[in-house]
Amino acid sequence: MSAAQSQTTLMSKLEALQCHFTWDLELSRSKLFRLRDQLKDIGTEEGNSWLGHIYNLQGFVEYKMKNIENAQSFFNKAAEAFCQLRNADEGPWLVVNYGNLAWLHHHLGDEAESEAYLSKVDALMNKYPSPSQDELHPEIYAEKAWTLMKFTAEKKLLAADYFQRAIRMQLDMVEWNSSYVLGLVNASKHSSTGLEAEVLEKMRIAKEQDPENLYLAANYLDQRAKKGERVEDEARELAQRVFINPVSSYSGFKALIRVYRNYVSVDEAIDLAEEALENHPDERYLKRCAALCYKWKIIFFRESRPKQSMIDRAITLHKEVISLYPHSSLVKKIDLANIYAKSSNGLAKAEQIYQELLERDLEPADKQLLYNSYAKYLNFDRQDRNRSVRYHMKAAAIPQQSFFRDNSIKVLEKIKGRNRNRMCREIEDFLEKMEPLSKNH
Repeated sequence: MSAAQSQTTLMSKLEALQCHFTWDLELSRSKLFRLRDQLKDIGTEEGNSWLGHIYNLQGFVEYKMKNIENAQSFFNKAAEAFCQLRNADEGPWLVVNYGNLAWLHHHLGDEAESEAYLSKVDALMNKYPSPSQDELHPEIYAEKAWTLMKFTAEKKLLAADYFQRAIRMQLDMVEWNSSYVLGLVNASKHSSTGLEAEVLEKMRIAKEQDPENLYLAANYLDQRAKKGERVEDEARELAQRVFINPVSSYSGFKALIRVYRNYVSVDEAIDLAEEALENHPDERYLKRCAALCYKWKIIFFRESRPKQSMIDRAITLHKEVISLYPHSSLVKKIDLANIYAKSSNGLAKAEQIYQELLERDLEPADKQLLYNSYAKYLNFDRQDRNRSVRYHMKAAAIPQQSFFRDNSIKVLEKIKGRNRNRMCREIEDFLEKMEPLSKNH
């Protein structure tokens, strides 16, 4: 076989693999940084049943960021984690990992090593065929589903389907079912009435089967509270259990402080976050959670002007979090600006932060978020109605589906409906000319 033919055969084999390199995982630069931070915050404590999947995705993220040595290190850690968790030297759970390594060595120009991993994939597929002839092995579906849950709403829907397929073929994997149910919850997170009865029942069963999953327990409490149940005592009890576990974004802590904010009290949420920080003063994830609690109190729960000491604490925490997440802190910088805007003599500082952000070269989705936030700040903190309308228009004009675009369009429609603003005709023209978004966006 000629060298060209050999290369073509190798490429077709690589493209046929089921792994992160073939799953169409679109990652913009800002999404890469955010995802890298998210994965780091999950933590790597012993016994995390998703550890192999976490390392595999971290390896892929590092590869996309051109950190090849880090990528290889994470892929190797993934293989070790799978073997420890499954208590076996090999198995179908390594198919995705070997696929990733085949691609990595191909990109490094080491075709012999790439071929070696392709052979390992073939051997595993032959030795551990899928229980269903027309479908992937459930281990592959589960890893693909877990990975896709970190991406777009469209990918999350696919993830739910893949989890269902995996569970149908392999009923004993409790964590797959828990993640499947949490995915369904995530899909309806903007619903004010909570979940449909069928999904809530699935959640109850999942919680019974997976009693140590406190992330699931906290989300279940939240959903029951949305249905009108009193959950304060259970929330306080769950907080004690969360405190005993290692710090992780999977510990349920963030979901729990949301339950406190909505159904106990925002002040108790702050106390809880501060207590957690006292126990783990160097954990950046807990600093992030504490900063979030202060933001809620200062921006959303303003029965009276917050004390300056509370605003100072919020500012300090936000600055720390920004320094600990230097490449994925756009939201925290906006939060910091909004907190300054609520402090005495802080408007100039708020404006300065916003102007610095407006000068940055941001990706479309981040611009939408920034324009929408700046429009609200101009309206509520500076009473500059006309400039606020202009920035809502800027957010809406970016042709990308998002919560922030929808929100800006709703605000513009509301202003037009009231017919009191001198820009009403301009708003009407703007809304009429706006192109409907295609499904791809």
